[in-house]
Amino acid sequence: LLSPPGFGASTPIGWTATRVAYVEWLISMLEAIGEPVDLVGHDWGGGHVAGVALTRPDLLRSWTVDLAGVLHPEYIWHDMAQAWQTPDVGEEVVAAMVAAPLADRTAQFASLGMPEEIAAEVAAAGNEEMGRCILALYRDAAQPVMQELGRDLSVMRDRPGLVIIAEEDTYVGTEAMARNSAERAGAEVEFLNGVGHWWMLQDPKAGAAALNKFWSSL
Repeated sequence: LLSPPGFGASTPIGWTATRVAYVEWLISMLEAIGEPVDLVGHDWGGGHVAGVALTRPDLLRSWTVDLAGVLHPEYIWHDMAQAWQTPDVGEEVVAAMVAAPLADRTAQFASLGMPEEIAAEVAAAGNEEMGRCILALYRDAAQPVMQELGRDLSVMRDRPGLVIIAEEDTYVGTEAMARNSAERAGAEVEFLNGVGHWWMLQDPKAGAAALNKFWSSL
């Protein structure tokens, strides 16, 4: 389990938190392992996985992402992302997030589908440095950056891939967008019914079954 700098792990001095910086960080982690891995990424983690699959497929045995729709040419960032990408507005939103009482932050994450105890852990981890990384990453990925990244999806065919589509995830584009991206990347698709952005927490058995089914086919 790898936690990106600023999101569950400390940030190195001078950390820029750009999309490429995160991909380079992930590449360094995988190089240290010393053999190809089955790499799974959730949300922006999936974006970093795609970055590795596009540039260093030799480090992977397979890849799995749940944000394939974001790489579709017609994808538009969700409302919160657009707020983060807006100068001054993003700073105000992040400041409010960090300043909110822990109980309120916990309740917000729980309302998104997280179990209460995990929501509390995630809420407690939020701080100003995470906020800085959120702003830097999302601003670096403002369109047309993701559209341009998605133009090269066919390169990801070099390694077996799985695209997970959570039925109720409203942040990562439509099902049609995700399926189109999966087709261009030569990936299999697993559709998870009745779950949203936090599918691995809402129905961990279904998520594990999807991954094991894919890996057993390799």
